[in-house]
Amino acid sequence: MGSGWNDFGFGSWAAFCGPQAGFRAGRRHHHERGRRRMFDRGDLRYMILRLLSERPMHGYEVMQELSKESGGMYTPSPGSIYPVLQMLEDQGHVESEERDGKRVYRITETGRAFLSENRERVEDVFDRVSDFTDRFRGADMREVTKSFMRLAQVSFEEAMRRAGNAEAMTRLRDIMDRATKEMEEVRRAGEGPK
Repeated sequence: MGSGWNDFGFGSWAAFCGPQAGFRAGRRHHHERGRRRMFDRGDLRYMILRLLSERPMHGYEVMQELSKESGGMYTPSPGSIYPVLQMLEDQGHVESEERDGKRVYRITETGRAFLSENRERVEDVFDRVSDFTDRFRGADMREVTKSFMRLAQVSFEEAMRRAGNAEAMTRLRDIMDRATKEMEEVRRAGEGPK
């Protein structure tokens, strides 16, 4: 998988919306079209356990690997990862030890058995992540991204050039509002009956 949004030409989307915003929007869009979402409730524990089944890791490594798995479209925070690691440890699925000033987590036999018992769910989670990121690698998405980048750049440059000119600024805002309204109409049309 890629290492971030810029690998797919998504730097501009991320800059304006942030990777987490893109992630949330992607989930909503995926669900509305009847497709599977990237993550469902509880999926992180399966992803973390599978990663730890490959090798022991400290929390930051787990975050890096999760980001890699999602092609950089999901950037986990310590606040989302460490509670899951603690829960897995409380359940006996992982154990940890201090090593070189870092807490390193490793899967236990109980954790391996849990992974094996839930193999279908684990595969489904990773398939969904892969499917979600593959959708953003397509040529059509790259073209839309280029258009977005051009629009963002031209809009920003023109706004900077016209700063202080109330009439010009009103015209720019009207143009962007019209574009936004049209995009919202496209979205609403996509939500209707198939």
